[in-house]
Amino acid sequence: MDYCYRHPDVETRVSCSSCDRPICTDCMTPTPVGMRCPECSRERTRVTSGPAAISAANSAPATFALIVMCVGAYMVEIATASGGLNTSVNSMISNFGLQGVAVADGEWYRLITGGFLHAGLLHLGFNMFALYFLGRILEPSIGTPRFLCVYFASLLAGSFGAILLSGSLVVTVGASGAVFGIFGATFIIARGRGMNTIAREIGVVLGINLLITFAIPGISIGGHLGGLIGGVLCGMLVIAGERGKLGSSAKLIEYGGFAAVAAVGFFAAISISEPVSQFQLVPALVSLLPL
Repeated sequence: MDYCYRHPDVETRVSCSSCDRPICTDCMTPTPVGMRCPECSRERTRVTSGPAAISAANSAPATFALIVMCVGAYMVEIATASGGLNTSVNSMISNFGLQGVAVADGEWYRLITGGFLHAGLLHLGFNMFALYFLGRILEPSIGTPRFLCVYFASLLAGSFGAILLSGSLVVTVGASGAVFGIFGATFIIARGRGMNTIAREIGVVLGINLLITFAIPGISIGGHLGGLIGGVLCGMLVIAGERGKLGSSAKLIEYGGFAAVAAVGFFAAISISEPVSQFQLVPALVSLLPL
């Protein structure tokens, strides 16, 4: 645990995204690329190009890597589809989309791969837009390893929720479960660190997205809610560790908690997945829910 450079008696795990000095909640200024100390926040933002522009990606490497992976997977979907940009039915989704009957048959990897596939360009665009802005806020503020733990724990929790509420026959794809988890974690961590303004803003956007989830037919409600719950639990672990409630082994307990959330989502999804006969499987192939 570090101590704020302006308040030596205050412990913190957050560092300025610009100068890397440890800062407490009273000294933090939220920016799109993480938290900044009072001195760095007063500096005017300079537009850079060329090699200097790489620094933006360096502040949130996992966020950009996940976006590249999702976009790359979509390019493969287009290449294997017969309908151009309409990728709702293609071999990638058939072989790697989330479906309970396939998971029950031993294809457990679908619990993860389904979160990197998308049913169309608009579906991909919305998810990557949200991941880009949320990731650039959350990842620099908690570190890349913890960010990845939150992301994949939320993804698996979302997979469990999708199968639980949609059933084993429906095919589900999309990164929304993980993105909703990042929404939830960002909200909880911002509130826990006393950044009520940014927490309110995230809360409003999250509320709008939940309203859309329930209002528009064809969206995986279980995937969104499952991912959100997973992210909230991970965010609570981060705040508990920062407040000293996890004891001297805070980091170990924190990562153990992340693993527990992921494991519960993984094994619970497998346990509720049910195999069906070939006759029952035929109509299931025409069902597709964006996650």
